[in-house]
Amino acid sequence: MWKKLNNLNKIADTGVLLIVRLDREEEALNVAEAAIEGGIKALEITMSVPNALGVIQKLSQKYKDVLIGAGTILDSETANNALLAGAELLVSPQLNPEMIKLANRYQAITVSGAYTPSEFVDTLGAGADIIKLFPAEFVGPAYVKTVRAPIPQAAIIPTGGVTPENVGEWLSAGSVALGVGSYITKAARQDGDYSKVTQAAKEFLQVVSEARANN
Repeated sequence: MWKKLNNLNKIADTGVLLIVRLDREEEALNVAEAAIEGGIKALEITMSVPNALGVIQKLSQKYKDVLIGAGTILDSETANNALLAGAELLVSPQLNPEMIKLANRYQAITVSGAYTPSEFVDTLGAGADIIKLFPAEFVGPAYVKTVRAPIPQAAIIPTGGVTPENVGEWLSAGSVALGVGSYITKAARQDGDYSKVTQAAKEFLQVVSEARANN
């Protein structure tokens, strides 16, 4: 239980969950490590990454103070394999009760996708720790504020379309943290300079810190 609380704090303290969704195993590993160097404390490797479980295993063995998760979990078998690989965070784009049940059994954190108020309530009822508002870019920060009026207990992380320019809006609307991907993960796409990923991570975390201080 204390381990799970400690892992939840890694998301809460930084306010950022990094989504690593890339086309090559080596690139995903390099990007994840560069982002961790930049201060990222919680990240997910999506199952679309080639040998995603291998990447998760390497990261979880090397970085004991970082919350390493698996994303795009669509079934309980994949969830179980991710946990065996060392993931302590499971993320799904939709409500997946079996994933949540399995994760709760082993005290792993769940971030479960939802879009409508009904889906939010069902996700909370299923026992998810955090609701992933996805795709967030089609509704915007005002949607979070509106939904949280009748459902204030919902811990929401918007994912999709989150940029440094709108960080403050998402946080002031009531988001507990932010899901970010390409702004950080593709910073090195053109020339393979992963120090750019580290810098992008530092910059994004700084923007989040400043926005929190102003809210």
